[in-house]
Amino acid sequence: MTPTDPNQFSMPLVEHLRELRDRLLRSVVAVLIIFIGLYFFSGEMYMILVEPLNALLPDKENGALIATGVASPFLVPLKLAFVMSALLAMPYILHQVWGFIAPALYKHERKLAVPLFITSVILFYSGVAFVYFVVLPLVFGFFTGAGPEGINIMPDISNVLDFCLKMFFSFGLAFEIPIATFLLVRAGMVSAQSLAEKRPYIFVSCFVIGMLLTPPDVISQSILAVPMYALFELGLLMSRFLPKAVAEESNGEKVD
Repeated sequence: MTPTDPNQFSMPLVEHLRELRDRLLRSVVAVLIIFIGLYFFSGEMYMILVEPLNALLPDKENGALIATGVASPFLVPLKLAFVMSALLAMPYILHQVWGFIAPALYKHERKLAVPLFITSVILFYSGVAFVYFVVLPLVFGFFTGAGPEGINIMPDISNVLDFCLKMFFSFGLAFEIPIATFLLVRAGMVSAQSLAEKRPYIFVSCFVIGMLLTPPDVISQSILAVPMYALFELGLLMSRFLPKAVAEESNGEKVD
């Protein structure tokens, strides 16, 4: 199914399923190709990932990370390589999703979707970068300094990876708030004015979400909640620039 196919809207269900299968296979192949290339550097990638924590541990040269599982030294870098492969392949995966749904969009919808697609990818990667360069040093610094004296801190490599991945995806999704806010207003589900009137409730909700997605401390909660609210305000600002009249475009032709 291509945008130039004159029969794209009369394709049988089997053809749609076949195209969906092909696009899913391309996405899986892209992830596997990247995974093969990253696997040989998975150990180095893990050490780069835990550098914000490793720099705070007593033995700064060798670190104090431990592996409590027999297979952890093998499985943890493997898991990291796979997740990184999926993250790096995300633009291509989203491109495949876009190629599948684009022919069903109107022309004005497609013009709007392209910048939103690019922006959403940039925002997600910005959230991941924000975690690595800002959040992890602050959170690890708080945790390693909050323990009683005489306690040797020796985190498990598997727990550290799970914690980092949770933070990456939490902030990556949180950074999509401007896009979600814009789309809600664009779809007519809510108005910019009504969202502006609900600012106090949204502000509290950001801290509740931060409490659920981050470790149980005020610093981690605030580090997520404050950017979430700022991003909501950004999305609200974007939605105010929506055109007032788009009815004539909505009645236009499908994308050629």
